[in-house]
Amino acid sequence: MAGSAGEPALFRTAIDAMRCGTLHPGIEIGPIRPPQRLAPYSYALGAEVKHAETDSVPQDSEGDAFGRLILLYDPDGAEAWEGTLRLVAYIQADLDAVVAADPLLPQVAWSWLTDALTNRGEPHTALGGTVTATSSVRYGDLAGPPQAHQLELRASWTAGSPLLAPHVEAFGEVLAYAAGLPPAGVTDLGQRNRISGTG
Repeated sequence: MAGSAGEPALFRTAIDAMRCGTLHPGIEIGPIRPPQRLAPYSYALGAEVKHAETDSVPQDSEGDAFGRLILLYDPDGAEAWEGTLRLVAYIQADLDAVVAADPLLPQVAWSWLTDALTNRGEPHTALGGTVTATSSVRYGDLAGPPQAHQLELRASWTAGSPLLAPHVEAFGEVLAYAAGLPPAGVTDLGQRNRISGTG
């Protein structure tokens, strides 16, 4: 329902704050269609690693890494949320075989999120989610590498205030880690055209 003139002020404040988040320059982010039935009000951002050949931000992508961050707002609150503003994050990233073979990968990926949220000092509660690492082998005429490895992180948490820019930045930090992007302002010459510019 984002964009409606009848949106509550708190929800509009939260959306405006989400648009103020600063992400790694190698990540492109923009609004996408939000889910319609999870809460009375919703808004969503799509993000992906930026490539030179495209400026689009699709809802789904076959690129190295992409994600979605969804804001759900229920003025009446929800008992499971412990609040009224719920953020739902999804990140998917391709991995190389060495990283995918690490048995601690799920724990490390989850720590990216918890650390990113904690380090920004924004109050949040009811954090939960899953991390899945998968490997697949292609046979026959399917295009692509013979083996593929992916990481998927799904998480949700409740924000303590509508000032959501730090939450967007935490999401972006996890996506950057998952994509293997170098720190902002540092160019990794081994990753062709991943970085669009410096911070």
